Amino acid sequence: MKLRVALFFAGLFGALAAVFILLSFGTDYWLLASESCQLRPNGSAGPGGVTIKPGDVVLEGKGSSDVTLYHEGFFWRCSFKGDMEDDDLLKRLWFTNQPDSKVCMPAYLFPFPVSHQTHNATEYESSITYRGFWSVFMLIAVAAVVIGGFIIICAAPFAGHRLYKAGGGLFLIAGFFLLCVVVMYVLWMQVLDVMDLYIAHQRALCSDFHLTFSYGLSFMFAPIGIFFCFLAGLLFLLIGRTIQIHSQ
Repeated sequence: MKLRVALFFAGLFGALAAVFILLSFGTDYWLLASESCQLRPNGSAGPGGVTIKPGDVVLEGKGSSDVTLYHEGFFWRCSFKGDMEDDDLLKRLWFTNQPDSKVCMPAYLFPFPVSHQTHNATEYESSITYRGFWSVFMLIAVAAVVIGGFIIICAAPFAGHRLYKAGGGLFLIAGFFLLCVVVMYVLWMQVLDVMDLYIAHQRALCSDFHLTFSYGLSFMFAPIGIFFCFLAGLLFLLIGRTIQIHSQ
């Protein structure tokens, strides 16, 4: 009876872990950001970063109320124009609140806000490498939780304790690598100087540059998935150990 209860909760936790990890992996809302730029009197950059040449005329309808909004995930980084009437980034970047003018580009190896313009070649290459490891760890976590779930659902009920242990081990591996992904993302945004370099570069072009960023729902899903991964993995290992003891 106790073993069946443990199996039920282990399966429930494993299913929740898979759902939250796949949501975190498949939705492009790890990062939400907005930036506004008010040109200097002799401004060298126009809206959207377009270079202004002598003699060009810039018409500013709303002035500094126009902002560029971003959201980024594993697959895509998207941007579009908005306004500052609403300070809630999550609301302005919600799935159903997307304009037709949104522009998306692959984000696999191009982390926000690094570019050739804002960083030198060495820093740019280091950023690509960092993002590469982040992406690989994410893929390992997704693959481990999917394979672990397949083993538990399809193989373990008809076999011995080894497959329960294997499934539990894969859930623990998935939780560990997803934890690495979360830690690396927080370090990228909060500890490393990529944001400061980007802000310094933009303020050289703009008299009043503001950058606001926060973590989105995709990021929030990841710690929940990690928690359920560890719970499911430990329970499946315990179940495998119990079956092994009773079979001896």
